[in-house]
Amino acid sequence: MNRSTIFLRGAGGFSDSSRPYSYTTYPANQISRISIPNSAPSAVYEDQTQQSQALLYRLSGDYNPLHSDPMVAQVAGFTRPILHGLCTLGFAARAVIKSFCNGDPAAVRNIFGRFLLHVYPGETLVTEMWVDGQRVQYQTKAKERDRAVLSGYVLLKHIPSSLCG
Repeated sequence: MNRSTIFLRGAGGFSDSSRPYSYTTYPANQISRISIPNSAPSAVYEDQTQQSQALLYRLSGDYNPLHSDPMVAQVAGFTRPILHGLCTLGFAARAVIKSFCNGDPAAVRNIFGRFLLHVYPGETLVTEMWVDGQRVQYQTKAKERDRAVLSGYVLLKHIPSSLCG
């Protein structure tokens, strides 16, 4: 027996309506505020997603057809299947790890990300990063659309010696 559940944004009407989601209604201690600095980034990392990226990412166990079936993606309001959000977060984390941790993921204590917009497989992701102590703030953009798709921070266990001095 197979069961599937699909979440389609904007497809409601199945129960009593609720107010639209907003961070303004959350208690302040439950929200991580991210404000992108106006200064030039400490580092910029560019990485190309593959056209087959969402299909490969299904190997993680997420078989949501939104990431593989063009018809489901269209019903959900997209022009084609989109990349998994966790895959996009992985690209951003890898940018920080390669830029500030000498490629060592053990240097990461915590990762936080806020998804802002979808990513299409094949798009180029440009991650801009700003160092603030042990915290590296980042913003990832889809280069082809020049739109921010993800923002957040990575908390490092220690400040890499390459940043001291």
